[in-house]
Amino acid sequence: MTFATCCFVWIISMNLSKNALEYATLAPSPRLTAMVESIWMLKNHSDKIDEGIIIPDGKIDLFLLMEENNSFQIFISGVCDKPILKPPYPNSTMFAISFYPLAAEYIFKQPFDKLRNQTLVLPNDYLGFSKNDLSDFGNFYTKACKIFEKQFENEIDVRKKKLFEHIYRSKGETTVEELSNKVIWSSRQMNRYFHHWFGIPLKSYINIIRFSNSLKQLKLGIFYPELNYVDQSHFIRQVKKFSGVKPTILNKNENDRFIQLSVLADR
Repeated sequence: MTFATCCFVWIISMNLSKNALEYATLAPSPRLTAMVESIWMLKNHSDKIDEGIIIPDGKIDLFLLMEENNSFQIFISGVCDKPILKPPYPNSTMFAISFYPLAAEYIFKQPFDKLRNQTLVLPNDYLGFSKNDLSDFGNFYTKACKIFEKQFENEIDVRKKKLFEHIYRSKGETTVEELSNKVIWSSRQMNRYFHHWFGIPLKSYINIIRFSNSLKQLKLGIFYPELNYVDQSHFIRQVKKFSGVKPTILNKNENDRFIQLSVLADR
């Protein structure tokens, strides 16, 4: 698939001139929809050194980064269950692939439990990527799809596929017991699976997905719970747990501190 023939999957391209952030994202090729959430780029045209915060979204992310001094790095992050401080990376270009957790087993073929809330620097030629890939996002998209389609060799276990489908379809408004009944998989086995591959319990992952789906309402200034929270106090505690701040501060998002929130309205 060439970039010219995949334009129908273009989701959003924008330039946030106020803070000199340029952002674009593409949906993956059809073969990768169960493995990849999106392929995206973020260019920071500013020389400001404001640090950002990455908030949990339940994904595994692979990054290619070119900094202003022309240094190049490839690194990968595991599933996060707390806010992570992101270096400012002024005048930089970042291309990335956001994977669903299933990719740990079916793309990377190794557990990510040790990368919970962590990143790992990879060789600069990892899977055939290089600094030259950062010169054109369209070409990067095509190359990334080809690489990971090749990596994706085995059929997904039906129970695991159903498990994640139910979690995402419910937007995290579910319980471990409900999932166990729907997937026909014991709670103990599901938790063992999550601990082994991602380093977190299933309940924590459900809460992350529910929080992530609350970001749209928070960006709109809606501070009462809409996604099966016990009450407003519970909602506020969960927001503080995953973002580090109160809902009102998250809503303000001063200086585009929370990157995911900065691009959310147009996604």
